Amino acid sequence: MSARVAVHELRGLSMGTTWSVKLAAPVAALIDLERGIQARLDEVVAQMSTWETGSDISRYNRADAGSAHTLPAPFAEVLAAALALAADTDGAYDPSIGPLTDLWGFGPAGARAQTPEPAPLAQARERVDWRRLRFDPTTRELIQPGGAYLDFSSIAKGYGVDRVADWLLAQGCGDCLVEVGGELRAHGRKPDGSAWRVAVEQPGHEDEATAVIALDGLAIATSGDYRRYFEQAGATRRYSHTLDPRTGAPIEHAVASVTVLHERCMHADALATALTVLGARAGLAYANRRQLAALFVLREGDGFVSRATPGFVARQRSA
Repeated sequence: MSARVAVHELRGLSMGTTWSVKLAAPVAALIDLERGIQARLDEVVAQMSTWETGSDISRYNRADAGSAHTLPAPFAEVLAAALALAADTDGAYDPSIGPLTDLWGFGPAGARAQTPEPAPLAQARERVDWRRLRFDPTTRELIQPGGAYLDFSSIAKGYGVDRVADWLLAQGCGDCLVEVGGELRAHGRKPDGSAWRVAVEQPGHEDEATAVIALDGLAIATSGDYRRYFEQAGATRRYSHTLDPRTGAPIEHAVASVTVLHERCMHADALATALTVLGARAGLAYANRRQLAALFVLREGDGFVSRATPGFVARQRSA
């Protein structure tokens, strides 16, 4: 790549958040590149957004029990990855968590200011079980067992990053940094030869970095309980948007955030959520068994402590 090609930044809106792409490309190509990026993200929304009533996922969630649905290939790819992770974590990650997401006020049904009553919570929990989903990845057919409500909030943004990055590489843009809602993936280098470096912020302190990572052919995603939550009047705790599908309630442990590095942002996104749900002990054990590059930021007293897997430490040292 010629150093005379400047880095340009393109921006837009998608999935209820913002996207940005930094890339080295001729000025004349920017309009078509921006349109192409938006088109890929719009396709993800049209298939996988529970906030869009006409999306493929919303139609499936409303469908009658016993109905069969042939999924678009991208939808099927994300579902297959989500189900594989659900099986591997014994349900700590579950793409059928939608009823709980809505009940706790973090979904399209709208925010809430108090915890759910026991009866509706029990009813929602009965609908959450990834093992109820009968999916054939070969034919891409998914059966609606009745009441299943898929929610891809913890994987779709990462998949969107991958769709954009893959498309840009196919267009010959080998030097780019793609970001959607804080999830990132980068390839190549800046025109001056320096790496695309990203900072992992300290929870609650955007101007403080816990770690700095150089990305090249690598994605990074963070899940944390400090950005989206609600506080009930008179309560002594706040309720995180990260829900444990196994208990039906927000997580209650020392994990403030988990950051995962992976070749595919889809997997980094979902794994960050799964490890957050698993917690410090079980999460670190899982990450080490799977040789993941993960960073856990844990609350300790009035501050934070970090715990990183060997894979994450190695990447950090190369930054």
